[in-house]
Parts: sequence; structure tokens; C-alpha cells
Amino acid sequence: MPLKVLEATVSSFDGVFEKFRSETSNNKANLILFLADKDPATSLSWCPDCVRAEPVIYKRLEASPDNIGILKAYVGDRPTWRNPQHPWRVDSRFKLTGVPTLIRWENDVVKGRLEDHEAHLENKIEALLSDK
Repeated sequence: MPLKVLEATVSSFDGVFEKFRSETSNNKANLILFLADKDPATSLSWCPDCVRAEPVIYKRLEASPDNIGILKAYVGDRPTWRNPQHPWRVDSRFKLTGVPTLIRWENDVVKGRLEDHEAHLENKIEALLSDK
């Protein structure tokens, strides 16, 4: 199970996203996982939904026999994310409303997504991966 992980912040996203896009044809599935930053004091995300969803998502992806590419994109600290003009809230490709958000990226468009309230559900992750 070759899981290929790239990580980006708001400031590094464009460059990392281009690398991610250039490698999509090598993978059975390509995902973008938008997450809240980790709190330096606890090393855990400030977002409880992210803390709940991340291990479930990684467990499922690591169990896959297929090549999967994942771009982990960190939205910033809580005040940065809460800004209505956050770049990924207003980006027409992503239109984020919450974190975590797991997106299936195919042919340069969003082919499916799991929002914050469902990103931890294994059956939903499975359906997103199998593109059903």
C-alpha cells in the first residue's frame, strides 16, 4: 500500500498543490485532506473533529492495496480559519465550510467530499475511495 503524503500550509499550498497534481496519474485515488493546525502546547489539532477523523482516515488509507496520493493541507490556527475570507473558504475549487474536509480530486476537479461531521465514518471514507 503505497500511500504518498504531501503536506502544505496556506502559504505553501500553491507549489505543493502543483506537485500533487503532477503525480495524480500515478495513483488509483487522489485525496486532499483539509485539517486544522496542531496546537503547539498539546501537539494535537485545535479542532476536535480533526482529532477524531485523522486516525480513522489514515487507518483506511493505509489498508488499501492501491496507490493513493494525499495532500494534507493545514488551514491555520483557529482565528485564521474563522476569517470568512480564508483563501480556501473563497476558493471556487474547494469552498470549504469546515474542517476536516476530505476531498477526492480527479481530472482536476472535486469528485466527492466528506465534510467535518462525516469525515470520521469508515463507510463514507470507503465510498469516497471507491468513487460510489
